[in-house]
Formats: sequence, C-alpha cells, structure tokens
Amino acid sequence: MTAFFVKLARFSAILGGLVLSALILLIVVSVAGRGLNTLMHELIAAGFLIGLARSLLEAGVGPVTGDFELVEAGVAFAIFAFLPLAQISGAHARVDVLSSRLPPAFNRTLDLAWDLLFAVVLVVIAWRLWGGMLGKMRYNETTMLLQFPVWWAYAASLIGACVAAIVAAYVAMVRIVEIAAGRSILPSDQGAPG
Repeated sequence: MTAFFVKLARFSAILGGLVLSALILLIVVSVAGRGLNTLMHELIAAGFLIGLARSLLEAGVGPVTGDFELVEAGVAFAIFAFLPLAQISGAHARVDVLSSRLPPAFNRTLDLAWDLLFAVVLVVIAWRLWGGMLGKMRYNETTMLLQFPVWWAYAASLIGACVAAIVAAYVAMVRIVEIAAGRSILPSDQGAPG
C-alpha cells in the first residue's frame, strides 16, 4: 500500500515539476519579449534599423499576454503537487532541538499529532477550494487579460490539494499503526522510501 502512495506522490511531484518548468519557460519568453519590445522602440526612436524594428514589432515581439495570470494559476497547482511527496517522505522542515533527545515512542506520538493536523488542514483547504471553485463557476468569473474561467485554476489546485489530502490522511493512518506496532514504517525526517 505504501508503494502505491509513494508512486502517487512522486507522480504528483513530477507533474508539478513539469508545470513549474513550463512556467519558467513562459517567464523567460515573456521577459525576453518585453526586453526586445523595448529595444525595438528605442531603435525606432534613435532612427536605427527602423525597418527591422517595425517588422519585429508588427510580428508581435513583446511580453506574453496574460503571463502573470498563467503563472498565478500554475504556481498554485505546483505547490499542492509537491506537498504529497514532502509529506510521505517526511521531508517537511523540522525543528527538533528538544524532540531529538526524547524517547522514540514520544517522537512517534509527536509525528502522529503533526501528521493528523496536517491531514485535517489539507482536507479543509481542499473543501474550501471546492467551494471557491463552485462560486467562480456560478458567477462565470474570468481572468482580466486572457479571459479564461478562473475556476480552471481552482480545479487544478483542487486536484493537487485532494491528492495531498489523501496522501496526508494515509500518512496519519500509518503513524497510528506505527504507535500500535512500536516501530517506524514511514520516514519522519528523510527521503521517500524506495
């Protein structure tokens, strides 16, 4: 069962990484286009290479329209897409100045408490994303420049949040089993199990 959830978490992280990579490429293209657009206007103002500058401007050289809208939607999805792998591998940031000196049984109980809280928070976030998405659908809200429905971004984030909530709930259940068995099954401070 753990292998399935690890694969799900890795798939989610890979998908998030692909979306993030596409967003990085989009930003590079947009910034380069904005810079070229400015340069072409300066060339025209200076009376240098006017024909080339005008033809590039007429071809549409400039920033990507709505780049910030796409980045906003994509980053929200990517954040939720990375959470499952961090959760199942125990890779969240930890401050264990005191807990490292406490008995393993106490640390397992502490891990359970945090993992239960994290699962509840992710379920609440997914629930509220669902409500927000329904509201955006009901009012047909669109983005300012691209005019794509805002609920699409909510839906993408909701998918990531649901996967994160499911993985977090599984991790919390495994922590309960760990306490009952008196041994560790999942890592609590290292990379994902192979």
